[in-house]
Amino acid sequence: MAIFVGVVRGETPRGERVQRLQLEAYDEKANEVLEKICEDLEKRRGVVDVQVHHLTGDFEVGEEMVYVSVAGAHRRDVFSVLEEAVERYKREAPIFKKEYIIDEKGESRSRWVSERGA
Repeated sequence: MAIFVGVVRGETPRGERVQRLQLEAYDEKANEVLEKICEDLEKRRGVVDVQVHHLTGDFEVGEEMVYVSVAGAHRRDVFSVLEEAVERYKREAPIFKKEYIIDEKGESRSRWVSERGA
């Protein structure tokens, strides 16, 4: 089994300091998409089970917000599937992230951002 635990990073790709995140989801659709991702990936050779659990709410830097696990017959069967599961939930699931940051001028602000570019 391989497990990925996603935590809130303290810095944006642009070098801004993250204070916290707010995550929201279109729950019904998000659950449907995550379930479909798991079902698709479970069809892979050697894969026994795939689980994706994404939390919503307010999160501080360092807090856990997503859990992805892949169980398989052998370790070589799970690592690429784990990576694909992470990339797919970021790209496909309607989960929305609002960053509360301190910009390069030291000013606090917030903005909605896409996982697709992160």
